[in-house]
Amino acid sequence: MTSSRKFGPDIRRSILYYVLISFFAAVVLQLFNMQVIKHDFFDEKSADNSIKGIVQTPLRGVFYDRNYRIVVNNKPSYTLLITPAYYSRKLNNVIETVIGADPGYIDEILTDNAQYSKYLPIRVQRDVTFQVISWIEENKEQLPGVSYIVDMEREYPDSIMAAHMFGYTKEISRKQLEMNKDYYDMGDFIGNNGIEKTYEKYLRGIKGVKYVLVDSRRKEIGRFKDGRNDKESIKGDDLVLTIDADAQKAAERGFKGLKGALVAIEPSTGEIIAFVSSPQYDLNNFTTVTPKEIWRNLNSDPDKPLYNRATLSANPPGSTFKPLAAIAALEEGIITPQSVINCPGGFYFGRFFKCHGGAHGPLTVEHAIEKSCNTFFYQLILRIGLDKWADYARRFGFGHKTGVDISEENRGILPSTEYYNKRYGRNGWTKGFIVSLGIGQGELSVTPMQLAQYVALIANDGKSIKPHLVKGYMDPETNRLVPFRFDPIDTKVSRKTMEIVKHGMYLVVNGAGTAAIAKIPGITVAGKTGTAQNPHGKDHAWFMGFAPYENPKIAVAVLVENAGFGATWAAPIAKSVIQAYLNKSGTPKKTDVPNKQNAPNKPNVPKKQNNGLKGEEKIVEASIKN
Repeated sequence: MTSSRKFGPDIRRSILYYVLISFFAAVVLQLFNMQVIKHDFFDEKSADNSIKGIVQTPLRGVFYDRNYRIVVNNKPSYTLLITPAYYSRKLNNVIETVIGADPGYIDEILTDNAQYSKYLPIRVQRDVTFQVISWIEENKEQLPGVSYIVDMEREYPDSIMAAHMFGYTKEISRKQLEMNKDYYDMGDFIGNNGIEKTYEKYLRGIKGVKYVLVDSRRKEIGRFKDGRNDKESIKGDDLVLTIDADAQKAAERGFKGLKGALVAIEPSTGEIIAFVSSPQYDLNNFTTVTPKEIWRNLNSDPDKPLYNRATLSANPPGSTFKPLAAIAALEEGIITPQSVINCPGGFYFGRFFKCHGGAHGPLTVEHAIEKSCNTFFYQLILRIGLDKWADYARRFGFGHKTGVDISEENRGILPSTEYYNKRYGRNGWTKGFIVSLGIGQGELSVTPMQLAQYVALIANDGKSIKPHLVKGYMDPETNRLVPFRFDPIDTKVSRKTMEIVKHGMYLVVNGAGTAAIAKIPGITVAGKTGTAQNPHGKDHAWFMGFAPYENPKIAVAVLVENAGFGATWAAPIAKSVIQAYLNKSGTPKKTDVPNKQNAPNKPNVPKKQNNGLKGEEKIVEASIKN
């Protein structure tokens, strides 16, 4: 008997009926499981595929000078973006023509970023015009993958171009991104040098995120949960710098057409009042992506405008170092204020060392500083000894970095027995090497930053604070200054010794010395000129000084390259900076913080973005839990 005969038509229909019933029952149970039991799970999975996170990059903190005047600000600008996943390279010529770029510009950018997700927008051009944005809006249906964001860039409203001090931001490099993946994304900007780099973590703020719903074509169709899961970005901290805008402008004017550097310090606090390296470069060229041509021109310029002469350029200090030898000799009891050394017009030690200015005759230490007598200090350093002299030089900041809050700094050269033995061998040098050190020549080299700290320590009787460019940051809740703390410096030199040396420097300007040109009516200035011997050309000019002599508020060091005598070129620049700082009225005391009475331009620093100026938006794929 076959199976068809065994099961009749009725039985076969019954079996088919029960199979169908079981199938539909299974489908219903599965639907119930998906719609009710596992509703949250599948709703979350659906959200994963329909939510786009837009990273909110915060506004960068701004810079105020010591009187709460904005010197570095933000301004809105448009940035053109291309998202490779939706973009056709057939549009390259059109886009390049509209934005005024060279042929191949977009291809180069897309190729450079090919290793990153094709769904991440790439910055193609910053600071594009409103006309370009209007054109994109009018033609967006024909421009797939082309978009823009309202970005921010730096501006410098007070006509100060302190490029080497402020520094600039730059699009993060691949190497930097590898080291900082916890915060940055490709296309972010990061402080590249100067204050922008040192205080990056304060300035950058905290990123936020905005979630939007998108359809299958990734087109935005609305906010996700009315923005309840959004996280607003928090603006970076505003920094209050130590510089005085008027003194800084005076310093920059003084160096017009000259090469060199200036650093001015408040002696009692270590606060840097002015900071210049010349020639400078235009920071406005660095607010967006800097064209390669500008980079080439800056790097090939023989005057080296990118080089920070204030902290990196090390030269012999010349006669500005004579007060250092005087300090060491007085402290060690080698001479007294009344001790006399005769100057017959030179000094013989293996060979004849000439004294510029002729025979000065018998001199005390004060008058030796006043007359800048080489013979006096040739003999004095031999009495002091090399290593004792080097010890005092180290106390005043030479031979090592000052620690100023800028990353690039040269330690200079401070000779010692160890240095000469290492360089020439134990029997390869003689005491004749030491003689020139007494007048700041030989293998001794210092930076303008070091010399400024040195003269500030002299002005403040051997004590100060580590030099710095930033006072602190503004608390956005209280709108009050939160000061940073810096290490104190104590040379352990007696006040009596410092008074003798300071009086010698007083005579340099106000007696029969070499710097009468630095006199200022109504302000008593003390100072010292110097000439740095330059084997490659004309000598460099130094001047250091402080004022008022009775109660010093500012100490200045100036280097003018290839200018010859210090009094001719360097002293007048220092004079103009001292005048700009001390002659104006209404300068707040160092303990003042902004309030309604003393800061009419008091900054308003809310935590949230305001005034219509937003941080940039960056689109990334993201998901969140419901």
